[in-house]
Amino acid sequence: MKVDYYELLGVTRSCDEKTLKSAFRKLAMQYHPDRNPDDKEAEQRFKEIGEAYEVLKDPQKRAAYDRYGHAAFENGGRGGFGGGFSGFSGGFSDIFEDIFGEMMGGGRRRRSDGRERGADLSYNMEITLEEAYHGKTAQIHVPASVTCDACDGSGAEKGTSPVTCTTCQGNGRVRATQGFFSIERPCPTCHGRGQIIQTPCRKCHGQGRVEEERALSVNIPAGIEDGTRIRLAGEGEAGRNGGPTGDLYIFLSVKPHEFFQREGADLYCRVPISMTTAALGGQFEVSTFEGTKARVKVPEGTQNGKQFRLKAKGMPVLRQQVAGDLYIQVSIETPQKLTKRQRELLQEFDSLSNQENSPQSHGFFARMKDFFEGMGNSQ
Repeated sequence: MKVDYYELLGVTRSCDEKTLKSAFRKLAMQYHPDRNPDDKEAEQRFKEIGEAYEVLKDPQKRAAYDRYGHAAFENGGRGGFGGGFSGFSGGFSDIFEDIFGEMMGGGRRRRSDGRERGADLSYNMEITLEEAYHGKTAQIHVPASVTCDACDGSGAEKGTSPVTCTTCQGNGRVRATQGFFSIERPCPTCHGRGQIIQTPCRKCHGQGRVEEERALSVNIPAGIEDGTRIRLAGEGEAGRNGGPTGDLYIFLSVKPHEFFQREGADLYCRVPISMTTAALGGQFEVSTFEGTKARVKVPEGTQNGKQFRLKAKGMPVLRQQVAGDLYIQVSIETPQKLTKRQRELLQEFDSLSNQENSPQSHGFFARMKDFFEGMGNSQ
């Protein structure tokens, strides 16, 4: 007795096309013969889910199945499916190409001639904020598989050549018929290469690649930001069987700076100043990445947290002729370890102070007093 098609695919009778396709893809990958060699039960299950999907993906066939069940497709379709139904049309190719192309080489598609693209490599590089400001050319050493120079990547000893595989006749793939459709697989003799190496290269042992550390020059442009990825095309792993080389990706991180914090192209710096400088006014200088000093004028009565903007003194914008700004935030330092005379002077100053000297503190306590007195009167 045949299993219900919906139950076989693990979906409900009201499922939409997207859900149906997703369920089929998952099961097809699970039971595909390439993943279950010599497993007759998995092979049979693979055929059954293919049959179920072929019916349910077609609105007309699905309607007939919903009404008559399996009988709709038996005995020439006399169960009510007009015109009969004589096997499957092999309409899985669009989905199978997506599914089983991904099963080759962990996502790296193998060419029909057995050539396979090399893997991409990644390299983590840490630079300083100064280097991000000015840019630099860095030298790195990357261990990777490179094409064997003794055999030029062929895998065959110098003076010899690979011979055509007799199993696949040089195609690299063989076709096997399974039920109502045929499946193409990599040749088990030459593993998809299409050729057999009878005399392997002594340096790479027939692999066509050897492990080697390479020195590379990496250009870090001025203004680059933390987390930027730089791609060096063709600097990854060498491909197999003469396939194209992968890429190298440089992942950059910028070290925290002792004085500056970065936000985009702007820089921020917190500078402590004395209480007298804040009260009487003054000036100070800060160093910049340009190699110059920028003068900051502090007006009389400057409050804690006040920011001063130095235009175009920040980071350069990547590949542009503009720069961000530098923001200086002052932090007023309270005097410590006072001498007797200093204490006397501050006490004298305090006795001469009035509301105009400290409008914020006086205003705050006055507002607080009014607030709570108002609450008491309302009660």
